[in-house]
Amino acid sequence: MTDHLDQVLGPTDDTVRFLQARGMFYVTALWVMAAAWVPLLLITLGVRMAAGYRPDASHIVIFVEASLIVPAAVAAVLMLVVWRRLGWLHTSVHGIDFAATSRQPIHLPWSGIAAVALHGRGPFTELVITPISENYATRLPGKGGPPRVRRRGGEFAYVIDVGLMSPGPEVMLAELHRRLPSKV
Repeated sequence: MTDHLDQVLGPTDDTVRFLQARGMFYVTALWVMAAAWVPLLLITLGVRMAAGYRPDASHIVIFVEASLIVPAAVAAVLMLVVWRRLGWLHTSVHGIDFAATSRQPIHLPWSGIAAVALHGRGPFTELVITPISENYATRLPGKGGPPRVRRRGGEFAYVIDVGLMSPGPEVMLAELHRRLPSKV
């Protein structure tokens, strides 16, 4: 027997899927690692030079190699860790199913959503879904940690990283606006 919140009259084949692209995740992890690693190498080199170290041509080549190889290797290892656990979001007539990266999936019926909003920019965009009550959400079977939640001043919300999802956060917001015109 279907719960009264999930009883829907209408087509059941209108599911829209949003998935994090692995390639975009890898490239983003690569440039974030490079943006952190190269300044650390420059600081280390500056401190060593202040202490009397004088690099020659071979040391400069090693510095350039380290600045290229280490971020690529770390991003590849990170990609392997989250390979089958990247975030996703599905909308259908029954509600919204979603999972943040490496988190358990959640089902929330449309009638249980109080508000939906996007926060952040670019690859760091997050979708914040505020349910009417925590009791409306159902954890779906799947591996991962507990869902990402935000608690602020008595407000409870789920947070999903959507910046790298395809077709994109703007399309996702349009889809959610189509389903929930007064709550987006």
